[in-house]
Amino acid sequence: MTDYEKIDFSPVVALAGDDEVVTHSVVRDVRLPSGKMMALITLDNGRDHNRPNTLGPVTLTELGETLASVKARAAAGEIQAVGITGKQYILAAGADLSDISKVESKDHARLIAQLGHKVIGSLSDLGVPSFAFVNGLALGGGLEIALNSTYRTVDASAAAVALPEVFLGIIPGWGGAYLLPNLIGIENALEVVISNPLKQNRMLKPQQAFDLGIFDAIFPAANYLENSLAWADAVLGGKKVERKNEPGKLERLTKWPIAIKMARGMLESKIGTVPKSPYVALDLLDKAKSGTKAEGFAREDEALSELVAGDQFAASMYAFDLVQKRAKRPVGAPDKALAKKVTKVGIIGAGLMASQFALLFVRKLRVPVLITDIDQARVDKGVAYINDEIGKLEAKGRLDADGANQLRGLIHGTVDKSEYADCDFVIEAVFEEVGVKQQVFGEIEKFIAEDAILATNTSSLSVEEIGAKLAHPERLVGFHFFNPVAVMPLIEVVKTPGTNEQTLSTAFVVAKGLGKNAVLTADAPGFVVNRLLAKVMGEAARAVYEGTPVADVEKAFGPLGLPMGPFQLIDLVGWKVAAHVQDTMVRHFPERFYANENFHALAELDQVVEKDKGGRVTGWTKAAEKALKGAVGSKPASAETILRRVQDGLTQEIKLMLDEGVVPEVEDIDLCLILGAGWPFIDGGASVYLDREGAAERVFGSTFHTPPIRGIARS
Repeated sequence: MTDYEKIDFSPVVALAGDDEVVTHSVVRDVRLPSGKMMALITLDNGRDHNRPNTLGPVTLTELGETLASVKARAAAGEIQAVGITGKQYILAAGADLSDISKVESKDHARLIAQLGHKVIGSLSDLGVPSFAFVNGLALGGGLEIALNSTYRTVDASAAAVALPEVFLGIIPGWGGAYLLPNLIGIENALEVVISNPLKQNRMLKPQQAFDLGIFDAIFPAANYLENSLAWADAVLGGKKVERKNEPGKLERLTKWPIAIKMARGMLESKIGTVPKSPYVALDLLDKAKSGTKAEGFAREDEALSELVAGDQFAASMYAFDLVQKRAKRPVGAPDKALAKKVTKVGIIGAGLMASQFALLFVRKLRVPVLITDIDQARVDKGVAYINDEIGKLEAKGRLDADGANQLRGLIHGTVDKSEYADCDFVIEAVFEEVGVKQQVFGEIEKFIAEDAILATNTSSLSVEEIGAKLAHPERLVGFHFFNPVAVMPLIEVVKTPGTNEQTLSTAFVVAKGLGKNAVLTADAPGFVVNRLLAKVMGEAARAVYEGTPVADVEKAFGPLGLPMGPFQLIDLVGWKVAAHVQDTMVRHFPERFYANENFHALAELDQVVEKDKGGRVTGWTKAAEKALKGAVGSKPASAETILRRVQDGLTQEIKLMLDEGVVPEVEDIDLCLILGAGWPFIDGGASVYLDREGAAERVFGSTFHTPPIRGIARS
């Protein structure tokens, strides 16, 4: 058992220095209706809601002193309860990751885990009941403050509740891995600690968290604190708190080991065995079924120190910094004051992609949106789809009736292109062929104002070539979304040599208005994401046509850590689209990219691959086997050969993209891959992984990062 009182935490407090934005613990006494006295602690870093409370070493030290003080007051009989809440909208967004990433040894990493356990763990040992009033955002250590308290309530309007640590390559290390399964049961805990973080860091709404049993009560925002204090008073007066999901002996003996076994199998099938944190978390949750809290906390100390010292956490922190900082201040974006005000949007096309665009634009920008197509039937079908999707949002409670009707009123379909005359921003979503795009832009340009912006959603064609026949090619910009449009956060903003500053500025402002992260790229084949995914898919196709079974090829790509195998990805984006992208890349770079004419025969089939229940590709359909006959060789490649070829191919392509100025820096390539292709945080995009695997050294005799981004020295 660890005696946290005897540990010297000064090394990690010194590490924070003067850089930490300290979240102070402000105490005031609150007289409850019954007359009992509660010491209410409010966490507040003195900044607005854009800078959430975080829990660094100095913050924790101050909170520890505050809790020791209220414990002494409880022992003296001055108070009968302790409450803890946050500044407006926020309890705490977790540990201060900038401090954690500064640690220089495994021993220092362990100290951060132990300091959290010492301080936050003391909430359950104050001599009087402690109440966490979660009035807003509660992530990681913020939620663990609540878990360590005796009782918990939540504001129904809180932004999010989550334990996202596994997403970042670590584990809930301040009690979450032990306390949560013992509060809400193993299956619910697996969802919160492992499944949700691996689903692009999915978070819980307050009602969901309450239903799982994380909170004992939920109250509306209007009188949240008042209601919470009254509820706490009732509990102090003997009101019974029921926790229906708390596991009993039977669950620990039977359901627990089965759930762990199933979760392990699911992890191995979905993410492979390369990511460490999900498996470490799984082991901690497994062991939480028995033993003492002190033992559970000691296990968390060791697990967290091990992971923080590792390469995957270092890569995750690099990726986290890209998403939190670089993505919000796009490199190369002109002054937003130059942007044209967008009061009406035109969308050329009414198919599925165009309809998704229309829904996104109308929901986020709240301006009139016009769609058109070659005939009224297609237009009507597109408008019906949009209205149906609005109806689904209303049914889910994400829109009220008035809001839904307002959005429907802003959507209009037409075949009359003259109605585009007052559109400020027009984007096409038509067939991926230069001639088709040139034609539709040429037709629309006759009607729109001279300073209206034109945007193309091309995935790999030359934006400059698309605009070659325009009267004003300077107002054309690439505006490349990723599928599914509503979910994927990236837009590649593509600048041609002629694109003017107003056009570029407008594109960045519109992207931000849509809630997307924009990255500036030059007008190069495939831009960033599709160029590199084409390399991945091409190497997968090469191996198959050499004679490697498709399931073996999928497994060979496992160490890359991508959300899905290459053929699973091709099946998602569409075989025709994939064949078209491969052809485009081979046309431009025949010596570096692979395509096979037989790929088009596969693309004509209704179904190409067989999959298991988890969506993994297990083999070809009979029709695909027939189409492949005669086109496949008899020299299968080994998994090692396939992986090395794709590693070296990606390295070569990224180095060339940097040399060509497709993006300013390698960080922009990694950001694009993380946001647009789901490249895992634990890889840090691609460059950190390729440095670590020695591919950069093999290909160009150096590394993308100097020094390479690696875990801290172990000691």
